[in-house]
Amino acid sequence: MQINKYPERKSWSELIKRPVIKREEITEIISQIFQKVKENGDQALIDFNKKFDGAEIKNIKVSEKEIENAESLISNELKEAIQQAKENITKFHASQITAVEKIETTKGVVCWRENRAIEKVGIYIPGGTAPLFSTVLMLAIPAQLAGCKEIILCTPPDKNGNINPAILYTAKLCGVTQIFKTGGAQAIAAMALGTESISNVYKIFGPGNQYVVAAKEFAQNYNVAIDMPAGPSEVLVIADEKAIPAFCAADLLSQAEHGSDSQVIFLSTDEEIFNQTIEETEKQLKELPRNQLAKEALKNSHFILLDTVNEALELSNLYAPEHLILALEDFEKYIPNIQNAGSVFLGNYSCESAGDYASGTNHTLPTNGFAKNYSGVSLDSFVKKITFQNLSQKGLQNLGKTIEIMAEAEGLFAHKNAVSIRLKQENERV
Repeated sequence: MQINKYPERKSWSELIKRPVIKREEITEIISQIFQKVKENGDQALIDFNKKFDGAEIKNIKVSEKEIENAESLISNELKEAIQQAKENITKFHASQITAVEKIETTKGVVCWRENRAIEKVGIYIPGGTAPLFSTVLMLAIPAQLAGCKEIILCTPPDKNGNINPAILYTAKLCGVTQIFKTGGAQAIAAMALGTESISNVYKIFGPGNQYVVAAKEFAQNYNVAIDMPAGPSEVLVIADEKAIPAFCAADLLSQAEHGSDSQVIFLSTDEEIFNQTIEETEKQLKELPRNQLAKEALKNSHFILLDTVNEALELSNLYAPEHLILALEDFEKYIPNIQNAGSVFLGNYSCESAGDYASGTNHTLPTNGFAKNYSGVSLDSFVKKITFQNLSQKGLQNLGKTIEIMAEAEGLFAHKNAVSIRLKQENERV
């Protein structure tokens, strides 16, 4: 970990730089994967399963029997936990459904906006060392609430060709329509291009490693939308003299264990809390099963001592973290100062893992500084918004002159005539 006390403001940008990923080589690999999937469809996915996951399977589609069997392979305790999380996530996202509101902008001119679900969406769920069944909840629930007709899920198989049963159970619970055994960039290519088994989708969601992220960006070349650009997981914690070092350390490590390329940043205004949190982080690190991944992540992480909370918030806004934790006594007064963050956790007891699993908010969030211009996934992510307008005869009379003047000023006389011909016909009738 890198420790800095009272750094000069001019060094902040350099201090909090994220690890740079070389994209040139990755882009070439991604292009080749897309080409193979385009040419060979399902067979390419079967070949990639063998190459990358060591799994020899003949059929990439998960059968109904496999989905049904999954329920008996996980504990009742886990099923109850998943169901409670589902209730909270559903409640929060259902609250985002808005009623249609018609606005009369000028007498006789009525405008409004309506939502339409994106008909076909693809969800990518990482497998490997951490099969993220929680991400199934975060993506399938709002997709179902929005009314998406097809919800396709891709996730890599294990060496025996199986999918983690918790992923299958959660997918069925949340209305996923089809599940496929394919992971990595090739899964993204399959959802973007379509294969014999997998329908091409209109928007792709979900986290992944640098190859998955690059593949999602590449998929946009095929008129496929993505949830957001994303990168490795990250958290920034701001702590004052009332923070609890053990809690802060636990939150930092909860993100560090995601992977060696994760990044955590700790900002404090109290030197004693600062030093104790460093000690706690080192202590708790030794006890983690995934401590090697977390240890690597901590090499790219920063512990910074600052003078004031306002300074810490200024630095945080510059960094734009995926997760922001305010371990502050009087956190309410600082909320208006938060400009850039994916999701915010307030107070000593609002651990980041609550948002990851069960509080109700979505954990699919912008990383790598994209919290400056992207939001996390919400119900809105699964809908398009279509505007409508209706002009009565009186409405066009009231607005017509304005349109004619503006169209003529831009030299667009056909635009002007579309109004003039209607007004002239009305005048002739009178």
